[in-house]
Amino acid sequence: MQVHYISQQNSILNHFVGQLRDVQVQKDSMRFRKNIERIGEIMAYELSKTLEYKDVEITTPLGIKNTTALKDGVVLCSILRAGLALHTGFMNFFDDAENGFVSAYRYHPNNDDDFEILVEYRAAPSFENKNLILVDPMLATGQSLVAVFNQLMEKETPKEIHIAVVIAAPEGVAWLEERLPDSCHLWIAALDDCLNEKKYIVPGLGDAGDLAYGSKL
Repeated sequence: MQVHYISQQNSILNHFVGQLRDVQVQKDSMRFRKNIERIGEIMAYELSKTLEYKDVEITTPLGIKNTTALKDGVVLCSILRAGLALHTGFMNFFDDAENGFVSAYRYHPNNDDDFEILVEYRAAPSFENKNLILVDPMLATGQSLVAVFNQLMEKETPKEIHIAVVIAAPEGVAWLEERLPDSCHLWIAALDDCLNEKKYIVPGLGDAGDLAYGSKL
């Protein structure tokens, strides 16, 4: 798997990630969602540099201009519900993309720290021979992303596979590297220190879904 660490070079991206972490800024859920959306736009731009393009002619009011356009279709797929704001950021740039949504969550059968991943809902178009971009703000253990990836790959094969996350733990990156194809691209806005005993990212930012959309039962 090819890993891209976007925040290694200073940019406005780090400013937005910093605001996501700030407990004072987090009190404004609209601003939290908007910052994730902005990060999605920045990541979409960086990712777009690696895709294939074709030559096209554009007719202007004064003549013809030769330029380039995306060669292959793009399918954006996010993991509900935390991935929605990041999905919007990518959709702002890949405005012709088709869109898919998958639910995945931690299920604690014994009401303790042990959990399994349940994938219960999927609504996605065909991504055969297209660029599949799977987005989820937090890469903690990596189990959710692998579970969703395995289900998506059961019947179709995309041309390229890109996974975009805002904050990742080293343990999650290692989990994906062991289980996903070498050709897969992983895009990370910020790499954190570790997971705690409950498998949450430290220092992280908390529960991205709750901060964006409110607490759940």
